[in-house]
Amino acid sequence: MTLLLCGPWVASPGRAQSPASGYPNRPVKVIVPFATGGPTDVVARLIAQKLSESLRHQFHVENQPGAGGNFGTGNASRAAADGYTLLFTSASYVVNPNLFGKVPYDPHKDFAPVTMVGDGPNVLIVNPTLPAASVGELTALIKANPGRYSFASAGVGTTTHLSGEQLKLALGLDLAHVPFGGSRLVLQSLIGGRPPIAFITVPPALSAIKEGKARALAVLSKTRSSALPDVPTMEEAGFKDQEGHNFQGLLVPAGTPRPIIDLLQREVGRIAKTPDVTARLGALGLDVVANTPEQFAAQLDAEMAKWGKVINDAKLRIQ
Repeated sequence: MTLLLCGPWVASPGRAQSPASGYPNRPVKVIVPFATGGPTDVVARLIAQKLSESLRHQFHVENQPGAGGNFGTGNASRAAADGYTLLFTSASYVVNPNLFGKVPYDPHKDFAPVTMVGDGPNVLIVNPTLPAASVGELTALIKANPGRYSFASAGVGTTTHLSGEQLKLALGLDLAHVPFGGSRLVLQSLIGGRPPIAFITVPPALSAIKEGKARALAVLSKTRSSALPDVPTMEEAGFKDQEGHNFQGLLVPAGTPRPIIDLLQREVGRIAKTPDVTARLGALGLDVVANTPEQFAAQLDAEMAKWGKVINDAKLRIQ
């Protein structure tokens, strides 16, 4: 199944392939389908700067926010497949086709993956006054008080929202969702106790956790987060198949010559693994991945299938 799913994501060997020699010979546009200042924008600008230095032509970020990332992604899908328009995006790329009634791109046919640059888990946190010191205690508390508790996320359709829905579905919890317009508002409300439960990305929660203003119960990854080494994973807490994270990755329009894809993958991978960039990604709660196009394609397939099931089972849809 994975082999069948991976095929459409990868540049077809049957298409004309030109050598990467001489690429780039003019500026390269990197579309970020979100506003400036967010994690995707920050990582994209870091990588673009380093690519400009190593490949000796400018890689410039162009922010095209709107419709939860759909506007910029749709524009990138219609760009020429010549390596001079790239898409730097996040998990919204695989969430939105299931969440929205219609999106302006086909995630399987319109793009070829290059590499997942970094990946960071979500974390389940609670207000310290809540009588729950573990995920088990929290779920028992929710089950004992149906309809009483709710959880916060950074917004409808974010992976923090879907992580909460995933746990609700798995355990049959009566737990309402309260969406906020970003992680800062989530933290402010959680510290105030309304609501006392939240799923959030690691970086914005770190200071609150370390200061004791929020209690971290589990990270939603297969292994512990380097930023929160004392916090167990959901599986360690006794709950399997509860991973939830947000990647940052690079794609190109379908049909882009494979030599260009390979060059970009090698350069971005090398850049991401340099000590300074690895440290800066770590400060954003991201672990370096820098995988191959085929590996990235397999992960995109898996993420789309996972979140698609959560969205459909929870009956979530944005028109």
